[in-house]
Amino acid sequence: MIEIERNVYLKEHNSFGLDVFAANYVCIRNQHDLNELLESDVFGDSKKLVLGEGSNVLFINDYFEGLVIHIATKGIRIAENGHDRVIVEVAAGENWSAFVDQMVSQGYGGVENLSLIPGSVGAAPVQNIGAYGVELKDSFVSLKVFDLETGKIDSLGPQDCEFGYRTSVFKTTPLKERYIILSVKFRLSKRPKLKLDYGAVRQQLEISGISNPGIGDVSAAIKQIRQSKLPDPKVLGNAGSFFKNPVVHSLVYAQLKKEHPNLVANPDENGMYKIAAGWLIEQTGCKGKRVDHVGMHENQALVLVNYGGASGSELFHHAMKVQYAVKEKFGLQLDLEVNIIS
Repeated sequence: MIEIERNVYLKEHNSFGLDVFAANYVCIRNQHDLNELLESDVFGDSKKLVLGEGSNVLFINDYFEGLVIHIATKGIRIAENGHDRVIVEVAAGENWSAFVDQMVSQGYGGVENLSLIPGSVGAAPVQNIGAYGVELKDSFVSLKVFDLETGKIDSLGPQDCEFGYRTSVFKTTPLKERYIILSVKFRLSKRPKLKLDYGAVRQQLEISGISNPGIGDVSAAIKQIRQSKLPDPKVLGNAGSFFKNPVVHSLVYAQLKKEHPNLVANPDENGMYKIAAGWLIEQTGCKGKRVDHVGMHENQALVLVNYGGASGSELFHHAMKVQYAVKEKFGLQLDLEVNIIS
């Protein structure tokens, strides 16, 4: 029997550490819980928010007038075990970083570059999470969803999910209100090809004295890099990178490079260029600058930080000021990576 709680404090369910309450809250541990939820009185027409670990959301208000559906399903199983690859199915409520660690420890490659990314497995496809030259879609096979309109379970493949740069069909269309992700399947390799040429991965391996790395070495190197740059949400409230890197045409990149020779950018697979948003923010003087309770972190300009006591609206307005500063200086729009909950 599910328990629908009233006026639930969500500070432990959002990595910004905001003092937020939800009018209604339910914890989902299996499909049966979802079936019960559909039949409950509170489900109705109320606004709904599916929440994993709350690592990529910013609540603007201190009270959510709706139903928070917290996904806490567990389980990791090998769906297929081939000669040089495995298909792994992971429940949506599993912690992403712990899942990556388990795969690395078993010698299954493909997600090691995504080590130490906070959040749940079910939230990962929504954002098409990515880091150090790898995105979730690179190892994605399919996922199962629960349809809140019909109560049925569907399976969606890569084309159905419409993965893009830090986005998917679950973030940009009405499906985000209709589907709850139950589990995700990944194709991992027993003979992985390492991706070492993005960011400071090779440099960190050299510092560690590793010349012939395995997936465990890559994972460890990326953890070291992330821990040196990114604040721990348990210490300083944050949601990781707040903005996306702007993607521009090669001609725009060439003009920007001419005007700003130190511009930091990387070409993508489509012949476009991703401009480093952190570099752009740093040039505006916003990196490390604190205004009352908020600011962009001193070691990573992309990270919006709650220094303690900030409200969601304070954080949001500070982010908008940073966005405006970049637009004024470079003519580039910084789009949000974090989901805004109003």
